[in-house]
Amino acid sequence: MRSLAAFLFLLIPAQPQTLAPPASYDLVIRSARIVDGAGSPWFRGDLAVIGDRIAAVGVLPPHSARLEIQAGGLVLAPGFIDTHSHSRRGIFEVPSAENLIRQGVTTVMEGPDGGSPIPLKPFLDRLAAMSIGINFGLMTGQGSIRSEVMGSENRKATPDEIRKMKDLTRRAMLDGAFGLSTGLFYVPGNYSPTEEVIELAKVAGALGGIHTSHMRDEAASVLDSVRETIRIGEEGGLPTQLTHHKIIGAPNWGRSVDTLRLVEEARARGVDVTIDQYPYTASSTGTAALFPQWSQAGGHRALVERLNAAEQRAKIKTVIIDRIRIDRGGGDPKNIQLASCGFDATLAGKTLAEVTAARGRPVIIENAAETAIELQIKGGCSAVYHAMSEDDLERILRYPFTMIASDGGVVVFGRDVPHPRNYGTFARVLGRYVRERKVIGLEEAIRRMSSLPAARFRIMDRGLLRPGMKADLVLFDAATVADKAEFGNPHQYSVGFTHVVVNGKLVLRDGKMAGALPGKVLYGPAYRPAF
Repeated sequence: MRSLAAFLFLLIPAQPQTLAPPASYDLVIRSARIVDGAGSPWFRGDLAVIGDRIAAVGVLPPHSARLEIQAGGLVLAPGFIDTHSHSRRGIFEVPSAENLIRQGVTTVMEGPDGGSPIPLKPFLDRLAAMSIGINFGLMTGQGSIRSEVMGSENRKATPDEIRKMKDLTRRAMLDGAFGLSTGLFYVPGNYSPTEEVIELAKVAGALGGIHTSHMRDEAASVLDSVRETIRIGEEGGLPTQLTHHKIIGAPNWGRSVDTLRLVEEARARGVDVTIDQYPYTASSTGTAALFPQWSQAGGHRALVERLNAAEQRAKIKTVIIDRIRIDRGGGDPKNIQLASCGFDATLAGKTLAEVTAARGRPVIIENAAETAIELQIKGGCSAVYHAMSEDDLERILRYPFTMIASDGGVVVFGRDVPHPRNYGTFARVLGRYVRERKVIGLEEAIRRMSSLPAARFRIMDRGLLRPGMKADLVLFDAATVADKAEFGNPHQYSVGFTHVVVNGKLVLRDGKMAGALPGKVLYGPAYRPAF
């Protein structure tokens, strides 16, 4: 197991220094504003690369290099690590991961929200056999493990089923998972008692893993959900993380004061709990999120059968109405925008209000609920939900143990109307929340994007600009970096990034994709190749 202490030693602030050069470097970046990832103040200096590693950081004398880049005062930082990514489908369609590279992301952690391949090894082997533009790590999903053992049944697991789930968790960790993710809002994870999740967390924790959770509720019951996430870490004996932390629904706005208090109290008593977040006041998930979880037991066919039974349909519709009025719908069907619908591509970009009106119904919440039912019967859609507050967002962002995560993925340029977080998350933090609103400082933002997530997931050779570390680098203009993607018009790349290096190779050069695909599959702390 790699040493966390060794990594923490590297967090000692780097100091500019004059270093004697070797015979030749592969790459030298000169006169950069170096932000080393540890949170220490920036300094003017140079950085040299040999192979896939950083060879020197400091004030370097002239010497031979295959390639030299004059930074001219641009910011040089470690490549950004996206701790919550949905990239495992898109990476095979767009192996360059251009939408991520163009916002400085060099590493993603996949398998969030309780969903992952089961088993992991065939997926990781397939990925390792191809060329990709980013580094790629994977969590194992508790929901997928539960589904493998007992389908989508809404009941407690038997002792034998729990044993089987623990065996699958252990196998995933040995295959290279970085930990256990839960999606306790989603089916079938929602059907799991906390005690069942803790049993799997103990397995992942014993093998050096972390737990990340899309909590059971991010709206009215958000405080109970935070307590549950903390409990899983505390009793499971592993680090635990509130992933894409948010407060949904106007009646709940402001509760981030209490969620952060719960996190701080847990940390004070020794629970290793942290947060990640995306910088938008809209979420994105399937339209199934509007439906009560009990109605989805048994899969899509069972849901349709319930919707065809008048009494059950009425109960389901009541919940949908409530979720539009006081939860994800933000009180108005126009706040729900369809991102993609597999059965009808023309619906992408339209709001639930627009689709309801197009079907000849007055746009009221009750009629929008009927429209949602019709869409779900046909297979459902992905949607964007505007139901969060800027005050909560900024309060969570200020918390020192909050990392940055997109909750996006690798996307095909021009396809559908996805959440702009796919294109803009990291640039938005640097442009809007660092430069414009000054919610956090530049060095702190870089720490949240690099060394903090690297330490959190035990990626010990990335996240810092130090000799010997892997050369994942990003060069950008702090004065112009910005997200351009918009709701309704998301397919716009971020700006301000000039060069991105992955494992010592330039993948973005002078603002243009260089064609290199040097990304690697990353394996978790318990990985055993021969297992």
